[in-house]
Amino acid sequence: MASVEGTNRLSRSRSGPLTRHPLISFFVIAFVLAWLIEVPLALSANGILPKLPLLAFAIAIPVATFAPTAAAFIVTGLTEGKVGVVRLLRRYVQWRVGLQWYLFILIGIPIIVLLGAIVVPGAAASFDPVVAPLLAAYPLAFLATFFLGGPLGEEPGWRGFALPRLQSGTGPLRGSLILGVLWALWHFPLFWSGVWTPPTIPNMVMFIVMITALTIIMTWVFNHARGSLLITMLMHASFNTFANKIAAPLFPAPILNEYGLLPVTIGFTVTALVLIVVTRGRLGYGSSAIPLV
Repeated sequence: MASVEGTNRLSRSRSGPLTRHPLISFFVIAFVLAWLIEVPLALSANGILPKLPLLAFAIAIPVATFAPTAAAFIVTGLTEGKVGVVRLLRRYVQWRVGLQWYLFILIGIPIIVLLGAIVVPGAAASFDPVVAPLLAAYPLAFLATFFLGGPLGEEPGWRGFALPRLQSGTGPLRGSLILGVLWALWHFPLFWSGVWTPPTIPNMVMFIVMITALTIIMTWVFNHARGSLLITMLMHASFNTFANKIAAPLFPAPILNEYGLLPVTIGFTVTALVLIVVTRGRLGYGSSAIPLV
């Protein structure tokens, strides 16, 4: 009788509003937790709230990046219990995915960014060959980006929790489009925080397009990598680090001072369109040897 009562209590605890709609709950929690931190920063940067020291921004913004991970573990714990939490944690260290995916992340992504930069008018002519110092600092910049720049804090949520459920419910392409737009909008308070490009309409539109295209590419990698979170975190760190620390200094064209997102927007959009055509919108879905949910 005691075990039956315990089971009933567990069932009731998992029948609340958060667990009836786990995907919606995840996005609401991820947005609320991040925006509770980032919106006051943006208001402070624009003089609406008292000015905060730079140290507050340096601490608060990395903390806010962990909102998707917190949301993923909260909802997973409520809906799947300890078993689901452990399953999610194991994907952090799932590294046996094939050498080709590491090569694509560490070499292919930088090539895509460089090709996107070269076709921007005036970018090639502005090339500044300061390669040696940039490459020397790259490993440290990569590690800092991995742990504090978004990958570790965001990927367990976006790819670990949301993507498998979106793919299962709406298909890989539509699921990626939904996730891409929401992922982009989640970042929007940072446009007004003073640490990003100016919050102009062109920059914000380019950001949505770029992030959505990147999401399609990451879905393709994620599906072929059997749902590995390690791979998605490394890929996130690769494009963030290379675009900001290598590509931007190499091509200081005047147009990129105002529209710095152009290279990655062009490179990722073209790559995403090619993947959609080649995979007929499947993006490797169904190729995984393990269930992703």
